[in-house]
Parts: sequence; structure tokens; C-alpha cells
Amino acid sequence: MTFERYLKMLHAMLEGTLTSLEVFFLTIIFAVPLALPIAMGRMSKNKFLSGLINVFLLIIRGTPLMLQIMLVFFGPGLLWGGDGFSRLNSALIAFIINYAAYFSEIFRGGIESISKGQYEAGQVLGMTSSQVFFKVILFQVIKRIVPPMFNEIITLVKDTSLARIIALQEIIWAGQAFMKGSQGISGAIWPLFFAGVYYL
Repeated sequence: MTFERYLKMLHAMLEGTLTSLEVFFLTIIFAVPLALPIAMGRMSKNKFLSGLINVFLLIIRGTPLMLQIMLVFFGPGLLWGGDGFSRLNSALIAFIINYAAYFSEIFRGGIESISKGQYEAGQVLGMTSSQVFFKVILFQVIKRIVPPMFNEIITLVKDTSLARIIALQEIIWAGQAFMKGSQGISGAIWPLFFAGVYYL
């Protein structure tokens, strides 16, 4: 294989890597802040709100992320006609909603693991409920949720490969293109090893 072909393959793999990284980082940036209000709503004393969020979480956590990506990408065009979201935006919307749901459950578990005495002690000192949460509870919650959050983040790195279902040209899509010959080069397997090193 000529040097020019190697360069072409390497360039395509690097572009795929950048797309995968873009999906990963933007998901983290938007899903983590969105997860906190979802967790608070899930714990709300308002039965309607908590019930609505429970149904939302049941649907999101009970269906495959791949299906959600397909629904976001194909759904608007099939339901209302016209153009839907771009491939990248569809993947981002699906990933952000999906991971916000999972992160919210981690947040909820962390918040509920703090003893009621912590809240009562803060109130005895004259602090408001929001002051108790942000000045006393939140820092303890962060310490407790770090291990499960990192597990989800590791899963997210690998889940970015699911975006290929809507032909988003992430790293696996780029590697497989050279194996199948859709880029004018066929039978090359080393790009898939390149992708494996990226995920490791």
C-alpha cells in the first residue's frame, strides 16, 4: 500500500476520533448539569412531578440508546415532514438525554445516602434548606458519587460508537469504511486496531 493511502486512512481515522471526542465532551458538559434538576424532581414531594420524571426515567433507561438515537434522527422527518436534526445534533440530543437520566439516578442515590441528621443540624444552626444543601450536603454527595460517575463516563466513551447507526462518521465508522472498501481502499484492518487503542 502506498504512503499516500496510509496518510488518507490516518487522516480519516483522526477525523473520526475528533467526532467521537466531540460527542463525548459535549455530552458530559450538558448531561451533568441537566441531571441535578431531574434528580431533584424525582425526589420532589409533588407526586405529579415525581411521577412524570419516574415515567421519563423508565422509558429512557429501559430502551436502548441506539433506538433513541434513531428516533431522534428519523423521528422529526417521519412525524412532521421536512428536515430533522443533523446527524451530529441527533446523536448529541440522544446522548445528553440518555446520560442525564443515568447521572440523575447517581445524584439521587448520593443525596439520599446523606443522613437526615445533616439536614437537621444545618436547620438548627439557622440555615435555609438551600444553604444546607449547597454548603453542607452537596460536597459530601460529590465525594460519594465520583466512583459511579466515572463508571458511567467510561461507558460513555465506548457508547459514542453507537452514533455510527445514523452514519455519523465517528472512529468506528471511519475504520470500517476502509475494511469494506467504501473509501476506495479495501481489506485494511489496522484502522480498527487504531480505534481499539483510542477506546483503551
